This record gives sequence, C-alpha cells and structure tokens, in this order.
Amino acid sequence: MLVDTHCHLDFNWFDQDRDEIIDRAREVGVKRILNPGITLRSSEHAIQLAEKYPEVYAAVGVHPNDGSSWEEGTISQLRDLAVHQKVVAIGEIGLDYYRDHTPHELQKRIFKEQLNLAAEINLPVIIHTRDSINDALDLLKIWCSDLKDSKSGLVEHPGVLHSFSGDQDDAKQARALKFFVGFTGPVTFSNAKDLQELVIRLPLQNMLIETDSPFLTPHPYRGKRNEPARVKLVVEKIAELKQQAYNTVTEITSANAAQLFDW
Repeated sequence: MLVDTHCHLDFNWFDQDRDEIIDRAREVGVKRILNPGITLRSSEHAIQLAEKYPEVYAAVGVHPNDGSSWEEGTISQLRDLAVHQKVVAIGEIGLDYYRDHTPHELQKRIFKEQLNLAAEINLPVIIHTRDSINDALDLLKIWCSDLKDSKSGLVEHPGVLHSFSGDQDDAKQARALKFFVGFTGPVTFSNAKDLQELVIRLPLQNMLIETDSPFLTPHPYRGKRNEPARVKLVVEKIAELKQQAYNTVTEITSANAAQLFDW
C-alpha cells in the first residue's frame, strides 16, 4: 500500500482535473493521501476534499508564510475544524525564514499556539521548516517535554518534520523527540547527495513518504506539476538507496503513517 502523507490537493493547480489526479493515484496503488491546510480557508477545503474522496484525509493549520491571516479567533476556528472525523493532524505549521512573509517572532507565537492546540486535542503535528530548523527544534523540544510531563499520548509519536532538508545531526535530534522524517521528490535528484546519504543512514522505521504536490516533483518529471501518483518514484529511489525491496519500503513507511495518523 502506497501513501502520500503530504499533498495540497486543495490548491487551484488541481481545479481542472482533480478527479483524474485521484484516479491516477489509485491506479498506482495509493490508498491514503493527507492534505494539510495552510490557512483557515485551505483547511476547510481540505476537509471538503476528505469528505468527497475516501482515500483523502485532512490536517488543519496555518502555515508560517500565511501568518498575516492569523487573527484572535483563528485558534478557536481551527479547534472547531479539528473535531471532524477525517482530520488526523494539526498542520502544516512551523517556521519559515527563507521567505519574508511573516515576522519571525509572530511565526513563533503562531507556531506555539498551534502546538498547544495539538496537545490539547491529542493530534500529531506536521512541521514545516525552511532555513529555521534550529529554532523549530528548540521549540519542539520544549513542547515534547511538556507532553511528557502531562503524560500525553502524543509522546511516542508527536508528528513529522515534513520534506526534511536538515543534516544528520538535525535528523538525530528529531529521532530523539520521536518525530518521523518526511521525504519528498528532491531525494531523487542527482545533486541531492547529502539528502541521499541521510536516507541511507536513517532507519525506515523513522520515515514517511510525501509528494508535497504540486511542488517538489521527482525525477524525471522535475519542473512539472507534481501529483500523488508520483509518490511511487520517491519510494523507488529510497528502496534503491537502502538496497531494500520496494514492497519492504512501502510496507514499513505505510505502517509508520498509520501509526502516526491512526487511519
């Protein structure tokens, strides 16, 4: 069973052929697709898609680059959305210092509020980091310590660092916090040697497979719109790097996703 644990099907890039996109995913064996929100409206749309397509699940959250949309009542609205039966995580949340869309201190405040919401309602988190891994890990260490103190059920599987681009030490810190590490299309790129070396060293039991569609399209389709069916190419590359059977990689990573998202 293939799963795509991160795909933005709600984006208007898919408005003209969303049914066909889902059909192609089914044809290659994709059984679960997780659509994280990036704003309140995006989160609502993700839930609507989850209601329409059996294999689609939703996460709700506000992305750091969309922090300007955050208002006093946003956290309450997210809490209301999160009770939907097909919402399995809080996300996509985190820190992004690459783009100058939201002041860093505001990003941190929004991030912490959403982490607290996840702890309150016992849902794992989907973490975005870009040029911000150190600050993100520092905040996650505090959050995970609080989870432990409160004897939260999230302690064993608190979330995933989505589309991981950190180094070996960052991955080691993530593993110590019991976070999964998500891999996307760049692992297939010929110039991604450091990322590929990380895949070789990291146990399959710590990995999730993603597309981040419509972005991060794997080789040989790099530069074109990505879609969930191409998660198969990410799995194939990881199997090659790990010198493991394709079915072994799909079985273990799909089990990881089921463990985290309880689907």
